[in-house]
Amino acid sequence: MARAGPGVSGLSLIRPDWPAPASVHAVATTRTGGGSRPPWASLNLGDHVGDDPAAVLRNRELLRDALELPGDPVWLQQVHGTAVVDAARAGEGVAADASWTTSPGIVCAVLTADCLPVLFCNRAGTHVAAAHAGWRGLTAGVLESTVAWLAADGVRPDSLLAWLGPAIGPAGYEVGPEVRDAFLRVDPAADSAFRPNRPGHWLLDLYGAARQRLRRAGVTAISGGNFCTFTQPERFFSHRRDGVTGRQATLIWMGEKVPDT
Repeated sequence: MARAGPGVSGLSLIRPDWPAPASVHAVATTRTGGGSRPPWASLNLGDHVGDDPAAVLRNRELLRDALELPGDPVWLQQVHGTAVVDAARAGEGVAADASWTTSPGIVCAVLTADCLPVLFCNRAGTHVAAAHAGWRGLTAGVLESTVAWLAADGVRPDSLLAWLGPAIGPAGYEVGPEVRDAFLRVDPAADSAFRPNRPGHWLLDLYGAARQRLRRAGVTAISGGNFCTFTQPERFFSHRRDGVTGRQATLIWMGEKVPDT
């Protein structure tokens, strides 16, 4: 579950309901509260979807100021891969699908409009990470790669907390045999994340598939996964539903407490 509310400065924000330590702060945006015009209305934070660059910049500034972020989020050039970067050292627009940090004040962020954003922190509150996981990223192992990077820095997988942010739900995510086959090649148990729909097509539970992959990687404390970007047009952007559309953001950082909403 997650707590939602009117937010600050007119933004409608989602606060993860997970047992993160007090030093860790996380937010998922919705489409509400920005200045972009249709079809990107209104809080579009993606600068690669055809929106007016000035509107995107204003939206990003609005988010930063409303949340009193300690710095600009580290925006990635997401490519549906498995690259993970140290956000404290990454340049703006680096090609990667996940970032992590041990530095307070560094904001990890991913942009989505149906793909799954996954946040991580350890129970000690010394490491945070954000990953972008669509079906390609999931099958390629982006979540496992993120866990592995954290493990290489001394964080045991069983000490991690994961939160699954707004993504397309199983009721709206019809896929063909190429997607199902890609999952089953990696793990035959992934069949449980697919439900037959019309002939030759299945409904994919992206949340269920992510939980499987996380548990295989040793992460068992998993929260979230209660959203559907496809079936909630008033709340979320959805590329599958709308084609040309905006992007919401999911962010995590360590620092001072942000204003309550």
